[in-house]
Amino acid sequence: MKVIAINGSPRAKGNTYYAIKKVFEVLEKEGIETEIIHIGKEKVNGCLGCGKCYRTKDDRCVITDDEFNNWVEKLKEADGIIFASPVYWSGINGTMKSFLDRLFYVAGVNGLFRHKVGAGLVAVRRTGGMPAVNQLNTYMTYSEMFVAPSNYWNVIHGTMPNDAEQDEEGNQIMEVLGQNMAWLLKTVSDSKIEKPKRVNKVMTNFIR
Repeated sequence: MKVIAINGSPRAKGNTYYAIKKVFEVLEKEGIETEIIHIGKEKVNGCLGCGKCYRTKDDRCVITDDEFNNWVEKLKEADGIIFASPVYWSGINGTMKSFLDRLFYVAGVNGLFRHKVGAGLVAVRRTGGMPAVNQLNTYMTYSEMFVAPSNYWNVIHGTMPNDAEQDEEGNQIMEVLGQNMAWLLKTVSDSKIEKPKRVNKVMTNFIR
């Protein structure tokens, strides 16, 4: 099994990275392979809302001047995905938002992430962590991912790189998240119960 984490922070080795690594330490002890894709300093275009991915159904975005389509191919093979972001103005940062808008649009066409195990986590200086966590969870639940929990909301605190090491509760949150994610991954993998079949989504517009 493999878990890929998307690091949306512009800092490659900041507090967001630290939180990911705390989760990974637990996953790796359980024999689960891990990888980080750092998108935080990459050029990531926003979604055009063109609907081309829905027409082609080829798991690709029409925008090709960034690394997005290569990242999608990697994520398709993962059993679990962690979405990790710093908190900007009580939400996820702009690069992460652009990435996720396109990712879940493309993934929704063929149900790429359906029944994969997911988790969202954020790093914040002081407040605004919960709106950002809720924002990440919205993408995952919409896509029928199984969202792994912890013993509190998945927020770790720190301002400068390595500050998060001092957040004792935050460290425990990430460790428990790793434990629960490992258990959920193995449960999904080992289950003999047939999964529900995917249904065609009903779309009801409020203005017709």
